[in-house]
Amino acid sequence: MSAIMPKVPITVAIGDGIGPEIMSQTLRVLEAAGAALAPEFIEVGEAVYRAGHSSGIGPEAWESLRRTRVLLKAPITTPLGGGYKSLNVTLRKTLGLYANVRPCRSLFPAVATRHPTLDVVIIRENEEDLYAGIEHQQTPDVVQCLKLVSRSGCEKIVRFAFEYARRHGRRRITCMTKDNIMKLTDGLFHRVFMEIGRQYPDIEQDHQIIDIGAARLADTPERYDMVVTMNLYGDIISDIVAQLTGSVGLAGSANIGDHGALFEAIHGSAPDIAGQNVANPSGLLQAAVLMLGHLGQHEVAARIHNAWLCALEDGLHPADIYRADTSRAKVSTTEFADAVIARLGREPRQLAAMPALPAAAPPPSATETPLYGKAPVAQQLVGIDVFLRWDGKQAATLGQQLEALTGSQLQLKLITNRGVKVYPDGHPETFCTDHWRCRFVAASARVTGAQPDFTRMPFADILALLHRLADHQLYVIKTEHLYLMNGVRAFSLGQGE
Repeated sequence: MSAIMPKVPITVAIGDGIGPEIMSQTLRVLEAAGAALAPEFIEVGEAVYRAGHSSGIGPEAWESLRRTRVLLKAPITTPLGGGYKSLNVTLRKTLGLYANVRPCRSLFPAVATRHPTLDVVIIRENEEDLYAGIEHQQTPDVVQCLKLVSRSGCEKIVRFAFEYARRHGRRRITCMTKDNIMKLTDGLFHRVFMEIGRQYPDIEQDHQIIDIGAARLADTPERYDMVVTMNLYGDIISDIVAQLTGSVGLAGSANIGDHGALFEAIHGSAPDIAGQNVANPSGLLQAAVLMLGHLGQHEVAARIHNAWLCALEDGLHPADIYRADTSRAKVSTTEFADAVIARLGREPRQLAAMPALPAAAPPPSATETPLYGKAPVAQQLVGIDVFLRWDGKQAATLGQQLEALTGSQLQLKLITNRGVKVYPDGHPETFCTDHWRCRFVAASARVTGAQPDFTRMPFADILALLHRLADHQLYVIKTEHLYLMNGVRAFSLGQGE
């Protein structure tokens, strides 16, 4: 079939460290299996960083990516030191690759593992969260990282997860967040999961707090079918689950967007073993299998995957998964690729074979099916958090100084330090840094009790307050406005507020 298929242009990055070795063997397997591909090679990674491109990618590479919209990438090395941006994060955000897909399945008994029935797919949001990379040093003692989460971003990844479950016959999705602490950011992700989930009654759904969820994944992964979660959490738990299969070197990863896709192994460039012909090419080979499925070349994908399973069943194992009691031979990178090629056309005896039948049609673009339209939102300013650098240690001293500067239109509600209330009614045992959050609301606001009553604050009052603080040599390092959205509080309450 592949001989009459037109060759599909793809972009290939051979990477750094072990990248050239595993990429060359992966491409050799693809060619032997009859994949209809026309690779265009680009240079990204360490050499490009050192040539002055802070993101590790140059203009010629972007031109190829825009043309092919498919990238098969080996691991790259980011030089040590400041000033270098993550190439992976740059690619995902620039190309809109909002969904990271990591299937993890046990290969027992071919590969040693404590979890012989593990079969989990991790769906990770790929563009938002702390990976926005917006960090600031605000005082000599305190740095911050902004966690940005959007409703539209949550909707895209959650809908993608449910559609993936339907296409691949998955029966249950577990959402993992930390919304018992981060009630606005993680809370939004959880709410969107529940809202969209109502449109998929055929799929079981549950939610777990990420800490206990990660512990259960590490202990009893067979309890899980699919997990959808936010960017940082997904990065961590997908590596945990991949390692439980026997090695992170066995896992491939797909990064999917509406206008492009990136396929890669999940491990690093391993420069310590580069050039020794000992690296396991399985992760990149499995990424290539995912790529073939994305391109509609399902029969070739199945041929490669099943031949790979046969090589593992026959005990031909690279060094990272070699075990004297379960392996027949420790093979090199090249020898393992030879073993896969020799088994093309065979199906595994014990492990579940990949069917050659294509999956159902892909879902509509997630960006075209928002849960909510662009309904107008009434946004009302009701206060401000002013962050100060202040080198004193007695919160009461700062509080009394601020009380004298609020004016007749405002009131100081509280001061916190690292999120802990220290004024009024603070505790002397609380350790304080030089970073103080001071919350001001309208003088008429009543914000104590279960139903706080915030009132509108004119922006002119905020400007006047900031001028008074500056006039009295108080060092304002940041401000955050406090809003009601359609009458609903859109900020966290302070302790005791």
